[in-house]
Amino acid sequence: MASVETSNLPPQLAAIQREMEGYARGHGLDFFPTIFEYIDADHLNAIAAKGGFPVRYPHWRFGMEYERLSKGYHHGLQKIYEMVINNDPCYAYLMTNNSQTDQKLVMAHVYGHCDFFKNNFFFSKTSRKMMDEMANHGNRVRRHMDEVGVEEVEEFIDACLSVEDQIDIHSPFIRRRDDRSRYDFHGENGKEEAEGPPRFRAKNYMDSFINPRDKLAAASKEMQDKRREPKSFPERPERDLLLFLLEHAPLNAWQADVLSIIRDEAYYFAPQAQTKIMNEGWASYWHSTIMTRQGLTAAEVVCYCDHHSGTMASSPTQLNPYKLGIELFRDIEDRWNRGAFGKEYNECDDYRQRREWNTKAGLGREKIFEVRRIHNDLTFIDEFLTLDFVREQKLFKFGYNASTEYYEIETREFPRVKQQLLASLTNLGRPQITVRDGNYKNRGELYLEHTFNGVELQLDYAKETLRNLQKLWNRPVHLETVLEEARTVITFDGAEHDIEKGESIELAEGAQL
Repeated sequence: MASVETSNLPPQLAAIQREMEGYARGHGLDFFPTIFEYIDADHLNAIAAKGGFPVRYPHWRFGMEYERLSKGYHHGLQKIYEMVINNDPCYAYLMTNNSQTDQKLVMAHVYGHCDFFKNNFFFSKTSRKMMDEMANHGNRVRRHMDEVGVEEVEEFIDACLSVEDQIDIHSPFIRRRDDRSRYDFHGENGKEEAEGPPRFRAKNYMDSFINPRDKLAAASKEMQDKRREPKSFPERPERDLLLFLLEHAPLNAWQADVLSIIRDEAYYFAPQAQTKIMNEGWASYWHSTIMTRQGLTAAEVVCYCDHHSGTMASSPTQLNPYKLGIELFRDIEDRWNRGAFGKEYNECDDYRQRREWNTKAGLGREKIFEVRRIHNDLTFIDEFLTLDFVREQKLFKFGYNASTEYYEIETREFPRVKQQLLASLTNLGRPQITVRDGNYKNRGELYLEHTFNGVELQLDYAKETLRNLQKLWNRPVHLETVLEEARTVITFDGAEHDIEKGESIELAEGAQL
């Protein structure tokens, strides 16, 4: 497919785009049409500050992020090489002062991302017209600012952003609620209440035996008693806090509109957080493959190797998703090419035999495309991170040593290394909060529960979040969690915080992460 006509690339770069796109398609990548915009560093930093979108709703945090990026760039501390947007068509940005080698690398990397966006299951429910939707969101928020004032709208956005990650990331794929027609009046003096308990079909002369009157009367009484019982609100714990607020918080029209915008954008960005390691690993795998096999000239090798190695550099203090992702994809490809999988291989406990295992299955390329299609980071790590891989990559678990006041290596044991990785990826690494009661103590107060997994909430953050949540709910809010191994309820009533500690709990072995 030829380059998109609306790209503003100079002729030389447009020719390179056609070349790199041909290489990408030749390797089996499948992606939306891709538009490359050719912009300077200042413009790129401005777009990056808004999450990659040229137009979004106005907010002070975008300005602060722009200042941070600009200072980092001008002081030589950081540089944005590539940025690509999940959209149809995909939009990507090239910096004007990058070398030709960098432009090739970025294009190859971008096509890997675009293939991932189009084909990974977890992106299948995202809007493919988000460029237009973001611009529409900006217009709506600006209109509200014109009507009620900039400061009031920004303060409300601040409150919403403090809980923007409290969504149900699995809800796009799981039916949490039964659909109910607007014309379904069951339970409201309709058909359901008019009918008695269910009866078995029977001939008239057998009805008293098949449907005993005393049993029917008891069942009817039980149904009536059940209808009179007060129903919990919500009927079951609600994980999508933003949706619960939209449906039940005392918001006026403009507030509900702003909160719905924050929620829509949170769901759009959620798959990117769910697949950061895979997405960057996949794009890095393909830029490496394309550049080393087809894209480089002899004069460009050193420049490419320098920048590629810089991107893959490991840090002793944090995980590099590019490095972990590309190495794990390469390991999967190698194992499936050698047939190093399945029952026979897993039961082999001879280290040398496992290292030399090779049935010449040749399934590696097919397997990595399958993995790209159906996995996210959590299942990717859970399924394919092996003891041999951890040893080869020298992965370890580190933690804070209070006696030395330094972060140190705690262990290189495979189960604990894998456990820490999985814990950091579960629910995007964010606290899992559910709505337990929207009418707590029958006073319209909001009661939330933190699903404790061994990691305590940071108390000052929790207090400020409750303060913002109270602004949205307009009634006292309560959060049940675990602090210092005791069940604790943190409350904010609009004026002050209160912390009430209950009974102690016993942590399961290994729960403290």
